[in-house]
Amino acid sequence: MRLDDPWCDTLASGRGEPDGAGSFAPAGRPGPGEQQCGPGAAEIYLEVQRSGAFQEVRRRYRRFVIPATLAFLVWYLAYVVVAITAPGLMARPVAGAVNVAMVAGLGQFLTTFLLTGAYARHARLRRDRAALDLRWETQEMTRGIGR
Repeated sequence: MRLDDPWCDTLASGRGEPDGAGSFAPAGRPGPGEQQCGPGAAEIYLEVQRSGAFQEVRRRYRRFVIPATLAFLVWYLAYVVVAITAPGLMARPVAGAVNVAMVAGLGQFLTTFLLTGAYARHARLRRDRAALDLRWETQEMTRGIGR
């Protein structure tokens, strides 16, 4: 399926203009001798995806997300494994009615919030500007301005 570029100026090629008899000439696909508009949106997005700037944004994303996800999974699974294999340790009181399991469970929530903040900071400092630049460049290219 091909989606025509809505920013392509079809009237400049003579199609869709009055034909002299008061009606409009057909505005179909360009004929064999007529000039096509720039590349389609799919080609533009593939070109952007192959670009070094896009690959760098993805690399920075992966450099943060993969280690952070693995660390959080290990932390979560360690909590579950210790809760199953060492219930005596988890039941050990820390302060009054608060035991090790409660502290570790609250640590899970705290870790989630800290990780969310770290992700937002990382995105703001290392990826957002480059991703926004790519977005603007892609929008200009789909409008035919960037070529």
